[in-house]
Amino acid sequence: MRVDLRQASHGRTMDIQRRAFGCAVVGLLAGCPVAFAQPQRVARVGWLGLSHSKDPSSPSAPLAGLRAGLRERGWVEGRDLVIEARYGGFDNAKDLTAELLHAKVDLIVAEGGMVFRARSVAGATPLLFHVNGDPVAAKLVESYAHPGGTMTGMTNLSAELSGKRVELLKAALPQMTRCAAIANQGHPGWQVESDATRDAAKRLKVELTWLPVYAASDFNAALDAVARSGAQGLIAVPDNLMLEQAKLIAAFGIKQQIPAISGLAEFADAGNFLSYGPAQRDVYAKLAGYADKVLRGANPGELPVENPTRFELVFNLKLARALNMKVPQPVLLRADRVIE
Repeated sequence: MRVDLRQASHGRTMDIQRRAFGCAVVGLLAGCPVAFAQPQRVARVGWLGLSHSKDPSSPSAPLAGLRAGLRERGWVEGRDLVIEARYGGFDNAKDLTAELLHAKVDLIVAEGGMVFRARSVAGATPLLFHVNGDPVAAKLVESYAHPGGTMTGMTNLSAELSGKRVELLKAALPQMTRCAAIANQGHPGWQVESDATRDAAKRLKVELTWLPVYAASDFNAALDAVARSGAQGLIAVPDNLMLEQAKLIAAFGIKQQIPAISGLAEFADAGNFLSYGPAQRDVYAKLAGYADKVLRGANPGELPVENPTRFELVFNLKLARALNMKVPQPVLLRADRVIE
């Protein structure tokens, strides 16, 4: 009997394709993980970063998180992805945004408050953000569920987090009966954090002094007021202004023996006592999911704004030793990272 090898080969090929298709369908129906499809074009992503986060060795380096998240979703730099990175501050954020647009990026990921300057320049280019404040109050989006327009992303704004920082500072300083809080009242959503901070302090029987600031030039007077208040601890309500002044606050803390807590790990890295808030690297890895969807055709205005889900507690034991502080062991054991 003669066998047509081409026909047999074609039959086997069709059989393999049918089996592969069937397996893929079964996998999808069963909820099994399926690899992201390899992108079919070269995408250009703009990164608008703050100068202080430029160090790639930082444990919270945001751009490293974004890169990792894009890699997990099938994008490979040099093959189908180009990342145009620019670093600076609020004073030149608009110019840097214009540079990214000139580089013909498909979207821009803005670190922290850089988005507030970038939005007036970005035009129709999708803009993804991670902010500490309320993106609705700041008019970045129409609502959390339906952002509208060309922007979406993540926000750290959380009454629960604000109260938790008071609890952690009190746990680390059991003797604390007086506390001060410095907050940027130009920061959208500050009222939510103020109410939560005051409520937590009242519950813990800690007398709270609330000190508003609006610019870097306000900090010396605010810190003098902290010293006069008799505060034993300080809460720096997190935003980019607090991060910019982190080293000043740390120097004040050592001089006045007043340890401080805020919301980003960089605050503790800058020499302060404590930080508790979202893990930055994870936040930007999650933002990569937004970027992936937009690059594949999704409308950013239809992607809901979300809150981070993973948080980290960082202790600066180096500062604690400088202040001759004894941190209770049960509190120290809760740390995700300890700066020695």
